[in-house]
Amino acid sequence: MTDNKDIRALIEKAEATHILSKDEIVTLLADTQYQDEFFAAADRVRQKYVGDEVHLRGLIEFSNICKQNCLYCGLRRDNKKVNRYRLEPDTVLDFAVKAKSYGYRTVVLQSGEDEWFSVDTMVDIIKKIKELGLAITLSVGEKTREVYQAYRDAGADRYLLRIETTDKALYEQLDPGMSWDNRVRCLKDLKELGFELGTGCLVEIPGQSLESLADDILFFKSIDADMIGVGPFIPNPDTPLAEEAGGTFDLSTKVMAMTRLLLPDINIPATTAMETLNPQGRILALQRGANVVMPNVTEGDYRQMYLIYPGKICINDTPAHCRSCITGKIRGIGRKVAETHGFRIKRA
Repeated sequence: MTDNKDIRALIEKAEATHILSKDEIVTLLADTQYQDEFFAAADRVRQKYVGDEVHLRGLIEFSNICKQNCLYCGLRRDNKKVNRYRLEPDTVLDFAVKAKSYGYRTVVLQSGEDEWFSVDTMVDIIKKIKELGLAITLSVGEKTREVYQAYRDAGADRYLLRIETTDKALYEQLDPGMSWDNRVRCLKDLKELGFELGTGCLVEIPGQSLESLADDILFFKSIDADMIGVGPFIPNPDTPLAEEAGGTFDLSTKVMAMTRLLLPDINIPATTAMETLNPQGRILALQRGANVVMPNVTEGDYRQMYLIYPGKICINDTPAHCRSCITGKIRGIGRKVAETHGFRIKRA
């Protein structure tokens, strides 16, 4: 039994040293009595290492077509209820131009694993967006090292590929036909090729334990990830996990806060999924260690068609409204919108 004094000591240790054992991480994730102190510590570390600026990344969801069949994802190959779409390259570029006009310094190009977008097509899109002076984050799944190299040579700056879980057996159960080892290979290749590396995990997917979540956080630290996205598992009614219990807001933000405490200078987004569970989700996340928000700059009906999980926020809003809304919220908690590209500055 861990007494109250020990919990406080662990919080202080995490804040001061940014090093905890797996058992210590589990103890803090399990604790419910000192959550406020834990979140306050993560917020202090955030302020010390990355400051009060919040980096906005404009999200362009350019295809909801995916060859993979992950059990938790609404875009999975076997989901016949999805209205599929892919944007033409010129439309992607047009959305990037508009994102720049709204003041974004980074765009995030995200899609399912849609093989219509050849290497040459993606390279052309990347080069044209780079000419706008924008930083580019790609989130387009598993590729060969040679393809990642081509993206990097074209000017892509960051790559987001969530591990989802470091429990290999659970990963391969939830992601049929996929290899956990190949996922890790992708992450290592991306890091070696000079991308800012983004990864992350789902919280409270079926079969997951606190010990597994602790392993996830230690894995992020071991590969020196530059960006970590943490979000709750939200069951999609059109997937095999429709009847499973979903993740909770508090544990999701605890995993996020723990990640801030152990990787103090990285970029951590306040994920959209958190606001699906809590109307103030993104703002609370910003007060619990996050320093990035990724508003959607995709236009029209496409916003409603990229439904990984149900209840996604802002699907009926315009990109201009989203930019104005989140800016007001950020200022409302005494923070400010950054005017830089928001690359990680290693301080730890």
